[in-house]
Amino acid sequence: MKRRACLQWAGAAALLALAGKVQASAFEDFQVAIVRDNYVLMQQLLQRGMDPNTVDERGRPGLVHAMQMESLRVAQILVRAPGIRINLATPQGETALMHACIKGHLNWVRQLLAMDAKVNQPGWAPLHYAASADLPDSVAIAALLLEQHAYIDAESPNKSTPLMLAAQYGSERMVQLLLDEGADPQLRNEQGLTAVDFAQRSEREFMVRLLQSAHRASRRTQSSW
Repeated sequence: MKRRACLQWAGAAALLALAGKVQASAFEDFQVAIVRDNYVLMQQLLQRGMDPNTVDERGRPGLVHAMQMESLRVAQILVRAPGIRINLATPQGETALMHACIKGHLNWVRQLLAMDAKVNQPGWAPLHYAASADLPDSVAIAALLLEQHAYIDAESPNKSTPLMLAAQYGSERMVQLLLDEGADPQLRNEQGLTAVDFAQRSEREFMVRLLQSAHRASRRTQSSW
């Protein structure tokens, strides 16, 4: 009886070990599919029952990682997968929509918004990411987010706004869009910096002049009430 029990225990342990190896192999294949944009492999993994929301060792959900890597064929497979969680974020709060914004993928932004991707959230928001990019469709992406009621003066963890990021990293068209839509040029972050200061840090004198003019106009408007 003891010998039989030992054999049964050993058999169960072997099966568990084998299952563990299979799971580890599937996990590795999932990450490889993302990095290499291997949509065929990803489709096979999902058909075998792999969770499309699987996170990597850094806590990045598959869809977020795919958008970050610009593995767009894999991302398309993932967004169509049953049970996909569009708003699942990394430990730092980054979502697939945020990476679509900073990478300048307008069609992806449209698709994710149509699937109820969140436009507003505490801390870093999609509009921060769009405003800090200077790609062909960046301004159109920011305009689309604003149409979907993105908060224009959203505060990052250190209270920096999209306008501040646009002043340092974005285009003049981006800054003008945000100003035209009502962004407040007088706001300061936790370091006491305004959008003008952000522009000065990157030595963008044309942006400094634009923002200083908006700042003066904003002060006159407020004092007239």
